[in-house]
Formats: sequence, structure tokens, C-alpha cells
Amino acid sequence: MTDPDDGWSAPSLYKGGGQVFEPRMFTEADPMASQVLLLDWDEPSASNEPQWSTPTYVGPRRLRPHTKPAAETIDAARGGGDTAAAEPLDRELAAPTRRAARDLGNRGLIASSRTMAIASLASRVTGFLRSSMLVAAIGIVGVGDAYNVANNFPNMVYELLLGGVLSSVLIPLLVHAQEEDEDEGVAYTQRLLSVATAALAVMTLLAVACAPLLAAGFVTDRSQRSLTEIFATLLLPEIFFYGLGAMFMAVLNIRHSYGPGAWSPVLNNLVMIVTLAVFWMLPGPKTLNPSTITTPQILVLGIGTTLGIAAQALVLIPALRRTGFRWHWRFRARPNEIGRMREVGALGGWVLGYVVASQIGVTVIAKVGVSHHAFTIFTNADLLLQMPYGILVVSLLTALMPRLSRAAARGETGAVISDLSLGARLSAVALIPITAGLIVLGPALNVVLFGYGETSIAGARLIGTSLAISAFGLFPFALVMLQLRVFYAMRDGRTPTLINVFMVGSKVLLVLVADATLNGPAHIAEALNTATSISYVVGAIVGHLALTRRLGNLGFRRVARTVAQVSAASVVAAVATLAVVAGSQQLLGRGHVGSLAGLILGGAAGLAVFVALAWRMRIPEIQDIVALAGRGTPTRESGIT
Repeated sequence: MTDPDDGWSAPSLYKGGGQVFEPRMFTEADPMASQVLLLDWDEPSASNEPQWSTPTYVGPRRLRPHTKPAAETIDAARGGGDTAAAEPLDRELAAPTRRAARDLGNRGLIASSRTMAIASLASRVTGFLRSSMLVAAIGIVGVGDAYNVANNFPNMVYELLLGGVLSSVLIPLLVHAQEEDEDEGVAYTQRLLSVATAALAVMTLLAVACAPLLAAGFVTDRSQRSLTEIFATLLLPEIFFYGLGAMFMAVLNIRHSYGPGAWSPVLNNLVMIVTLAVFWMLPGPKTLNPSTITTPQILVLGIGTTLGIAAQALVLIPALRRTGFRWHWRFRARPNEIGRMREVGALGGWVLGYVVASQIGVTVIAKVGVSHHAFTIFTNADLLLQMPYGILVVSLLTALMPRLSRAAARGETGAVISDLSLGARLSAVALIPITAGLIVLGPALNVVLFGYGETSIAGARLIGTSLAISAFGLFPFALVMLQLRVFYAMRDGRTPTLINVFMVGSKVLLVLVADATLNGPAHIAEALNTATSISYVVGAIVGHLALTRRLGNLGFRRVARTVAQVSAASVVAAVATLAVVAGSQQLLGRGHVGSLAGLILGGAAGLAVFVALAWRMRIPEIQDIVALAGRGTPTRESGIT
């Protein structure tokens, strides 16, 4: 038996020609690491004996012992144990290799997130147009509440039954199978898709059958309940297409194809815009309410909404084929997949608990909101609050999730912490200035977007006021979503569920207090949105404590510094914006003209002040975003590279 200190007994990371390969950590290849391995491979052997005699371990990755870096293992095998002399060279080679890999990985991350951000921007712009047309067509009470409650059912039931499992658990498991299986996880992916699709079909049929029960549980007014029941029957088939879309996007993401999933909501919005145009052209009553809306109007609105979700999912099928993936129906698990399928069940059980807790919060908000005629106000304010997150941060987290999953699968805690810090700092840079802008510009923005047709200017300002009061929750919301992705990347479904219990508990408590003490749509809507934002703050605090306990020091001093710098610049910019908005409305009034002028001029003034201050303050993350986007050299201070 060879002495263990000579390095010959160190297990390699992969089998394959007997050569030791460093597993890829980022989306791009590392040319420097490849060059080192090729040089070693090309050197002639000193003897006729096999040069690569290191034993190979082929068991489950989570049970493999930790090994030395690949370069060190190779040198030890070649040199017969003289590793001390090789250590300086190893360090000299490893440091630039790691820096190059991190730089390449972050360039790929920024490039991918930039592509998705452009698509998300197009999606949100068309979504704004769709929402404006919808609010103008059906108003914010009566028919508006009936439609929004019914349209919330597919989201609620889908998330409750399977959606959370698909969106949160699927990517880490598929990444794990992609790295472990000889076919790169293709058969395992096909099996998961087949089982999930069959389950979705059954669940969708059951949900449609339960539409009357769902409507009766949320709406008390008889005419409004009848309309909600009809809308629910037409809209609940969306569950099936939501599920298909989530699965297709997960497969595309692990194959580094992000664009189709980011652009598909644009198609949904376009279908919905056409639907609303047809709705406007239909003959109807002068006063629209649940008793006067016509059957053709109901059918056009309900069927058109479902067709939009179906188009959003089915348009991803050609993109899947372009990546080389072919879907064949498979249901029977192979022997080596039985443990993984059990893992799906275990993780799925915890995610189901997470979603159940979420739906308790959604149910309480819906019942309180509908009873005070404030649910549509809450829905539109919440939509606008999450819009910047959807444009700027979802794209980043979508590109970050496969990378986090790979690092977590290999037990690379340092890489996980680094990506967590990167995501938090970039989220702060993107969202804190927008938070300040929403606080100042919220009322004017909503008058411009929603103050038409069945919705008065006063009603639109109610949405804007609710948005402005609750905008402080935007960055904590992004932080919570990032923290949850870290836990799911580590295949931990329990901790996110416990975090969500704290969030939902605080939200429900605040909503019930508001229901008992406040009255009127304006005050209730503001309370609903504010309670939701406070729950995000609670979740961010609990998530940070849980991650610190799991991973150790998260290095969040750097994040706190970035938050402080960006907040200082944002406050000054917000003051400048407020002055311009006040002046515009003083001269032109608080209607459409004054609001539009304040929105454009105030937004431009605030943006100019923020950019000037941020660049003057030399906030590293902003400079790095510019450098990475322009393929420049990022600064060392930020640590992004």
C-alpha cells in the first residue's frame, strides 16, 4: 500500500481516461485551466507504466471525500510525493486561474441577465399596457374584483399543488442529474416532465370542478359571486399551462438558454391586448357591473386570458428542440433514480408547506380586500411594486440559480457566499433608487397608467398612494427571494418553509388588525400593501440569520456599505424629483397632463442626480456593472471578480 502522504491515494473527481478533471463551476469554460491540463497530458511519460494511476471514485458525489485541487493531485502523482516544491507553482497558477474563472463567470452572468432584462423590460412595458387597458375596461370594483379574484385562483391552486415544487426544486435536481448521469440527465428530465405533466392535468380538472366552491369561499355578494364562478371556470385551465411553462423554463435554464423564457410573457401580453381590444369593440351596457356585463364579454375576457397563458408556455417548445432536448414519455424510474425521486418527494413536501403558508396569506388578503372593495387596488399596487424586481433582478437570479446549484452540489461554500453577496449588492444598486422613485412618483405614475375609462383619476391615485407607502419592501423582497434560492440550491426545502411561516404570520396579523380598526378602500388597500412589505423585511432578517447559522460569516459588511452608499444618493435624488413633481402639478394640475409632466421631468431630474452622485461617490458595484457590460476591467474593491 502506498503511503497516503505521497498523494497517490487521493481520489479523483471524475472518471474518464483516468485523467483528473476540475469540474466546471461557471457557465463558460476556463481556458487557463484547460491549458494546464493539456500541458500535463502532452508531456511524455518517464516510463512505459501508466502515468495516471490515481484511483477513481464513482459513488454518489455527496458521499465522496474532499480532494486536493486537480493541479496539485496531478503534480503529486507525477513527482512521487515532492509536493512541497510544487506548492508555490500551484498557488501561482491557481490564483490567476480562479480570478479568470470568476471574471468569465460573472461576465456570462451579466450578459445573460442583461439579455433577460431587455426581454423583461419589453414584457413589463406590454404588461403595463395590458393592465391599463384592463383597469380601464372593467374598473377597480365590481367586475374588476370578480375578474381579479377569479384570475388569482389559477395562480393560487397551481402554486398550492405543484408550482412551488417545479419552480424551486426542479433546477437543483436537474443540475445534479446533469452532472452525475452518463446521458447528462436527459432520461431523468424526461421522467420528471412526464410525471409532472400527468399530475398537472389531473389537478387542473379537479380545480375546474371546484370553481363554485372557490368562488363561494371568497365572495359574499350573490351577483358578484356568480360572475366570479364563471370567470374561475374559464381561467382555471391556466394551471396546466403555468405548469408546463415552469418546467420548460427550468430545462432551458440548466442548458443556459434564458432568452425564450424571458420573451414568452411578451406573447401572453400581446394576446391579452388583442383580447381587450375585442372586448372594447363588443356591444355592452353603459354602466358595467356584475349584473349588466354580457355573456360575450365574459367569454372573450375569460377565454382570451387563458389563451395568453397557453401561448406563453407552448412557444417554448421550439426553443427546447433547438437546445437538442427531445421529450419522450417516461414514467418508470431506473434503479439509480429511485433515491432521486424520493428526494423530489421530500423536497416537494416542504415546498408544499411553503406554498400552503403563502396561500393562507393570499386568502386572508383577498377576503379582507374584497369585503372592503380594495382588492383590485392592492393587486395593481403590488403588481407595480414587483415590476422593477421582475425587470432587473429576476433575470439576474435566473442566471445565478444554475451556478448556485452547481456550487452547492460540490460543497463549495465560499462560492455560494460569494454569489449571495454579489446578488445582494447588485439588487441593492438596482432597486434602492427605484424604491425612492416609487415613493415620490407613485401617485403621478398611476394617474398616467390607470386614470381612464371605468377608473377615475382619484381611484388611480389610490393605487399610487398604496404603492408609495409600501415601496420600502422592494429591496427586502429581492433579498428574501435570493436567500430562498440559496437554500433550494443546497436542496433544503425545510428552512424556506419556516422563513415563510414567519413572513405570513406577521402579514396576517397586521392585515387582521387593519380589518378591525380601519375602514374605507383607501386605508385598507394601503394597509394590505404595507403589511406585505413589512413581511418581506421580517423574511429578510430571518433568512439572514438562518444563512449565517448554516454557512458562517456571510461577509455582509460589504453589502451594508453598498446599501448605505446607494441609499444616500437615492435620498438626494428623491428630494430633487419631489421638487420637480410639485412644481409641475402646481402649474399644470394633478390630472393627466400635470402627472405626465411631473413623471417625465421629475424622473429625469432624479435619475441625473443619482447617476452623478453615485459616480462621484465611486460606488464600486455601479462601476463594475458598466465595466462588465462593456467588457472592461472591473474594480478590485467591489470583489465582483
